[in-house]
Amino acid sequence: MIHTSIPSPQISYFDIGPIRIHFYALCILVGIVIATWLSSRRLSQRGAKPGTVLDIALWAVPIGIVGGRLYHVVTHPTDYFYAGANLWNVFAVWEGGLAIFGSILFGAVGAYIGCRRAGIRFLSFADALIPGLLLAQAFGRLGNYFNQELFGGPTTLPWGLQIDATNPAFPPGLPAGTLFQPLFLYEIIWNVLGVIVLVLIERRVSMHWGRALGFYLLWYGSGRAFLESLRIDPTEFYFLGLKINEDVALLAAVGGLALIIVQTVRHRGQDPEPIHPGPAEPEPLDADVSDSSDPAEAAETTPAES
Repeated sequence: MIHTSIPSPQISYFDIGPIRIHFYALCILVGIVIATWLSSRRLSQRGAKPGTVLDIALWAVPIGIVGGRLYHVVTHPTDYFYAGANLWNVFAVWEGGLAIFGSILFGAVGAYIGCRRAGIRFLSFADALIPGLLLAQAFGRLGNYFNQELFGGPTTLPWGLQIDATNPAFPPGLPAGTLFQPLFLYEIIWNVLGVIVLVLIERRVSMHWGRALGFYLLWYGSGRAFLESLRIDPTEFYFLGLKINEDVALLAAVGGLALIIVQTVRHRGQDPEPIHPGPAEPEPLDADVSDSSDPAEAAETTPAES
């Protein structure tokens, strides 16, 4: 019998002189670039100016990264706050620890600010973003692979994931060589499949007016809720008997379904151009008055000073 498995990388970074480059950070950056490029193409096809998405991303990306890190630290306090802890590790994003729900929530706030400044309708931008966002998340999960994280319980499946027994995340009490469910791979497949399904749906029906955003929340939320149930890493917060991330994922899925239903009832077909109309221009003065250049006419129509 041939035993197969997925080996984990033995390196998670490389050095260029004094600079250390982490593969996790590279995967995140590649995902951001792909999401920005694809979203720009989709939004430009609807009339937005080239470069608009980049202007919005300058707000959404940094705020999203801060939010993702904040959510992770708040939901894993004992990993960062204990006797003798190096508090600077709170900011060590390159070592892993960006919670996607925090990134989505804070990133949406940043995107809304960017849309307001760029004169773009937020829902139009969000609908254009979704395929690129799913691909960006898929690349981010590849970064988890390099960090040997995001895996489930032990398995004998031929695609079981090898995790070094010296890895801090290796569950205590299990023998070295134990294989685990590769949850990072499952989520990559789920996200890429979501892009394919959305593109196929868009060929048949309009997914504007926030319906693509609703699809994302429903698709990713339902898939993430299932994957969270398979995770074995310790969770410090529970609500209604579920891990906090399961609660948030289910809430996102329900919210996405509600958004699709409401927007389908309220709006039919495509939404208008994504660009907000500018302020109304003042009407020109009456031609007979504004174009008058005869001093005598001007004197006749201008009241004498008292």
